[in-house]
Amino acid sequence: MVENVILVDELDNEVGLMPKMEAHEKAVLHRAFSVFVFNSNSELMLQQRAKEKYHSPLLWTNTCCSHQRKGESNIEAGKRRLQEEMGFSCELEEVFSFIYKAPFDNGLTEHELDHVMIGKFDGEPLINPEEVESYKWMSLEDVKNDIDANPENYTAWFKIIFEKSYDKIANFNYTK
Repeated sequence: MVENVILVDELDNEVGLMPKMEAHEKAVLHRAFSVFVFNSNSELMLQQRAKEKYHSPLLWTNTCCSHQRKGESNIEAGKRRLQEEMGFSCELEEVFSFIYKAPFDNGLTEHELDHVMIGKFDGEPLINPEEVESYKWMSLEDVKNDIDANPENYTAWFKIIFEKSYDKIANFNYTK
């Protein structure tokens, strides 16, 4: 089954559907989301992408990310993918969105209007080995320092999102 992405304009208005691979080959702007899950110690759950992923294998990134399906809200999409990749669910809150473009060595390009969501979870994930190699909890300060020291260990989009959203994420009220 071909997975489609929702093509959008800069204001997030839907303008069509396109197969995911074609959208990444043509660098067409499409809707996406990124989920950041924190525990009670304000540590971020990072995932290491599975080695079989078609791009960015074994790199560290945010808790999960993907693309919304036609008719699916951002929150519904985030919860679905969190369950599919990390094996748990939690309440999510959308905190902001932005557009970015990141080309990859394999000729594909992520050009996304990304909706960033935050959640809280204190359990252990049940990772899907087809999607996720490993996970770890890190403080935001440790993540920031490690990205500065070892940028090659992180996905392109995570580095962009982390830089653009650090203040918003660091000041989010996790005690809700």
